[in-house]
Amino acid sequence: MGIIITSKSKSLSKSKSSSTTTTTTTSREWTQIYAIYGMKQWQTLIFLLFHAIIFSLLSIFFLLYFTQICSFLQLFFISSPSAARFAAGFTGAVTALSAVCLLFAAANFFYSDVLLHYDMAQRMVGEVDDWSTVKLALDLGCGRGILLNTVATQLKKTGSSGRVVGLDRSKRTTLSTLRTANMEGVQEYVTCREGDVRRLPFGDNTFDVVVSAVFVHTVGKEYGPKTVEAAAERMRVLGEFVRVLKPGGVGVLWDLVHVSEYVRRLQELKMEDIRVSERVTAFMVNSHIVSFRKPSHHFVGPSEVRLDWR
Repeated sequence: MGIIITSKSKSLSKSKSSSTTTTTTTSREWTQIYAIYGMKQWQTLIFLLFHAIIFSLLSIFFLLYFTQICSFLQLFFISSPSAARFAAGFTGAVTALSAVCLLFAAANFFYSDVLLHYDMAQRMVGEVDDWSTVKLALDLGCGRGILLNTVATQLKKTGSSGRVVGLDRSKRTTLSTLRTANMEGVQEYVTCREGDVRRLPFGDNTFDVVVSAVFVHTVGKEYGPKTVEAAAERMRVLGEFVRVLKPGGVGVLWDLVHVSEYVRRLQELKMEDIRVSERVTAFMVNSHIVSFRKPSHHFVGPSEVRLDWR
């Protein structure tokens, strides 16, 4: 069984997270990052901002016309003046609180969609000890290419002759990802292709490193996020994740909500050095980075037995 290593204290986790964010922010302007990658969750952001504005206007309306609202409630609904004032005040307070919560959610989505994604990509790259020896890496669900280009940048920095392959379900997305790689100046290290993560178009033991960021939880969503079928699909992706990884290779996964499922599955697959990062709030839910190493050999008795990674 692998060993799960968690943060020893909340203060330590916060200091690490703060240090990572500060380093990344000072090394690169956030406006430049947004200019290259844009917003993926812009529909959700607009939805949250629209409702935040509506609730803000309603709370201002309650504040400016509080007396008139109390009179209206007393005239048509509540006979008691004190009860009418309480009802108006309570409704106004709830409306204002809702506006604040919606604004906070919008800010979190805005931050998580690009800046946090970029920061977490830097941390994920740091989970691999030596990139100079990496000949081939894979990014599952590469999307806009934030993690993909971070890996490519690391390969470039270390002088590696390796390449990173980005796999996504949409050909349109892969073409867009190649454009961002060109903007980052790492196009010679990047290859993109379309494919199904549940049936990876690669042979066994192909990649030195396999990574994925906020993607696996989306697999099987057509069945519903909490269904047995969706969980089975996610576990299938993990099996493919391990299958294409070379013996001794490193896997790094950042995802939302279902991390405990991933850890259990990796333990079942006899992965080694399983590590779980401290909790990071992303898109208003908990997220963690899970890293592991595929064992070089697996022996049962005198002969080697090939594990069924699926």
